[in-house]
Amino acid sequence: MMFKYLKKYLILGIIAALFMVGEVSMDLLQPALMSTIVDDGVLGLSTNNVGDLNLIITTGVKMIGTVALGGLCGILCGVFTNLCSHNFANAVRKDTFKKILSLSFQQTGKFTTGSLITRVTNDVTQLQHLVGMCFRGFIRSMIQFVGGIFCMLSLNMSFGMVAIIAFPILVVCVLLIITRVSPKFAVLQNKLDKLNNVLQENITGMRVVKAFVKEKHEKKRFGDANEELVGTQLNILTIFSFMGPIMNIVLNLAVVAVIYIGGIQVQAGAATPGNVMAAITYLSQVLGSAMMIAMMFQMVSRGMASYRRIKEVLSCEPAVADGNGAEEKEEQKKGRIEFKNVSFAYPESSGEYVLKDINLTIEPGETIGFLGATGSGKSTLVNLVPRFYDVTEGELLVDGINVKTYQLKALRNKIAIALQKSELFSASIKENILWGKPGASDEEVRKAAEEAQAMEFISAQPEGLDSLVAEKGMSLSGGQKQRLSISRAVIKEAEILIFDDATSALDLKTEANLYKALRENYGDVTKLIIAQRIASVKGADRIVVLDNGGISAVGTHEQLMENSEIYRDIYMSQLKGGADNE
Repeated sequence: MMFKYLKKYLILGIIAALFMVGEVSMDLLQPALMSTIVDDGVLGLSTNNVGDLNLIITTGVKMIGTVALGGLCGILCGVFTNLCSHNFANAVRKDTFKKILSLSFQQTGKFTTGSLITRVTNDVTQLQHLVGMCFRGFIRSMIQFVGGIFCMLSLNMSFGMVAIIAFPILVVCVLLIITRVSPKFAVLQNKLDKLNNVLQENITGMRVVKAFVKEKHEKKRFGDANEELVGTQLNILTIFSFMGPIMNIVLNLAVVAVIYIGGIQVQAGAATPGNVMAAITYLSQVLGSAMMIAMMFQMVSRGMASYRRIKEVLSCEPAVADGNGAEEKEEQKKGRIEFKNVSFAYPESSGEYVLKDINLTIEPGETIGFLGATGSGKSTLVNLVPRFYDVTEGELLVDGINVKTYQLKALRNKIAIALQKSELFSASIKENILWGKPGASDEEVRKAAEEAQAMEFISAQPEGLDSLVAEKGMSLSGGQKQRLSISRAVIKEAEILIFDDATSALDLKTEANLYKALRENYGDVTKLIIAQRIASVKGADRIVVLDNGGISAVGTHEQLMENSEIYRDIYMSQLKGGADNE
């Protein structure tokens, strides 16, 4: 799966690898040049034990030249490696985020917010490091390892055999360590998920934490999650801590072996001091590269754990998918909604229906109020219209077409929604309203704000429409946030307008003015209004009373006062509450 992201930037990786070949080649030339300086320049073995200063200078210049060329290759390798790995990570991160946006509420809840944040950030970064390591570290180590052994064998077969014998010992040690560590990286990422979840919940719910004086409790909860993460990390690092000393022991024993064998062969005339020095350098390069390969297995193990987590998101098919595209009839009036024998149960629930056998037809331009006790299914019912969830049984039609047939974008472009919990973004007031209609003029923005009864408090802001909204709207009151949310909905000029208890924080006068503006300016828009207060829906064309997931009664305020006991009970309880409050 990841190769499709990598292949676009593979040429950059190949160029990086070629420059790395150049860098390592220059490194492998150094010991041979050093051997020449020692044997011929200093000891003069080829000139009757007479040193050659010119040879030393000439060879020294060559060494400086190879170092400079190798350094240039290394820099260019780093540049192209970063271009490849960062562009790869950028593409994966964007697609992962895009996939998250396409998932249903049920699916995002299953992953959890903290886990999704970790996957988009930390897991993608681990993959980025893995790709960079493959084109830089892994290629360098492999070429240096193979090249070093070849050069040692070309110097003296005995030297090469030392490296060949030492290598299997290193491999066995590394495999034993990696086998124990690999499963722990998945656990480590899960611990990071948990930590992010606790952090996200506390930042989002900061006011609740402070209001209930739960700082000590939340500090402990965060501390526990953090200690679990640190404990897992320390466990992994403790196991890996054995790798370095083992590598050094093997390396030093191999160096001792080369010096011992070299000393014997120098006395026998089968090798020169320069050969021994070169062999020691090559051996250091060979076993150093073997150590690097071993250390890279740590990154490979963690990278593969991250790969599996990202793949889990990317391969997840959205539970609510696009339809094959509906062809609407031009002559049909827009905004008609039909519920035909609709029943609904939340996915992965016990199977108990939240809505049962709903039959309701809403005509274009009609204002429908939804009333009922908490948990009666009001929000669930209207959430089916934009396909936040799919009906379990029956059909839901918008403009005569089953909602499952629509492309999601086409369906949701017909609908504007204002919620009780107003989600605002860290931008200006104007930019928040423009979410409903990008590119709208200042006059349209101002008109929408006036209709939502928001212009009065916006004008009092230091910079008016250009005033910045703090993160999650913390700089505004609940009623102000709701009015901005309503402004964002009405400016969209959609066929269907849904208010999901969107006026709960407004006083009765402001709410009355809002609904008056909606009647005057949006008479042809179908309006679905969920409310807890009868005053909010009293003026609707029809009011739907829900009870235990079913429709108990439908009618005007007057009709329901006569025919619906549930409605009368709600009315009397609110009337009494109002009298008491007075």
